[in-house]
Amino acid sequence: MPKHVVFDVVGTLVSYDAFFASIQKVLGPRLLAQNLSPKLFGFAWLESSEREFTYLSISSRHKPYKTVFAAMFYRILWMSGISLPREFATDAERDEMVAAYSTLQLRDGVQETFDLLQKSGFEVWCLTTGDKERVLGYFDNARVEFSRERFRSCDSSGVAKPALEAYRPLFESFGTDEKWFAAAHYWDVSAAKIVGFKGAYCSVYEKEDCKELFDVDMDVMADTLPEMAKKIIEASR
Repeated sequence: MPKHVVFDVVGTLVSYDAFFASIQKVLGPRLLAQNLSPKLFGFAWLESSEREFTYLSISSRHKPYKTVFAAMFYRILWMSGISLPREFATDAERDEMVAAYSTLQLRDGVQETFDLLQKSGFEVWCLTTGDKERVLGYFDNARVEFSRERFRSCDSSGVAKPALEAYRPLFESFGTDEKWFAAAHYWDVSAAKIVGFKGAYCSVYEKEDCKELFDVDMDVMADTLPEMAKKIIEASR
C-alpha cells in the first residue's frame, strides 16, 4: 500500500530564528530599554497575525498572511506598552523585519528526515498556509530538493488551517493509502487527525504540547524531526 507523510512547513520544517534575529538587530536596544524582550515581541507579532489571518479566512475575507503580518506591527507595539508606536519605529524598519520572514532557514535534520521516510517507501508532501513561492524558497535557499508537485498551499484556495477543509482535499486525494500528517504545532496535527490522518507531533517548536486542550492523542510524538520520522516508519510496519 502506498504511504504518504504531509508536513507543515513554517514552524515545523522551518525555524523562526532569522526573524527573531532581525528584530534584535533592528529594534533590540529600543525594546530592551522599555523592558521588552525582542523575542517575546516577535512571538506576539507572529501569533497575533496568525489569529487575525485565521479570523479573516473563516469569515470569508481571506488575505495573504504577509499583508496581515505587516498591518499588525504597530498594533503589537501598542499592546506591548509603546504609547507612540509610529514614533518608536518606522515603516522602513517594519518592512526590513517583514522581509526577514523570507530568509527563514530549515531546521537541522530536515534532509535526514526526508531521506529516512523516502527510503522507507513514503511519499513526502508539504501543506502550508503561506505563500507558495516564498515557502518553496526556504528549500531552495537550503539546497534541499523538494518536488513542487507535492507542495500545497492553502493561500491559493482562501482557506486557512486549521479549518478542516484545508486538509481534506489532500487527504481525499490519497484514497485508501496510508496517510500521515506531521507538524510542530499540536493544533495543526490534531485538526488533521479529525479529518482522518494519522498524527505525528514534534515538540521542537512548542516544547509543551498542551494536549489536554485538544482532546486528540497523537500516533507518534518526538523531540526532533529525524526521531519523528523513525517513529512514523516503525508505527507503519
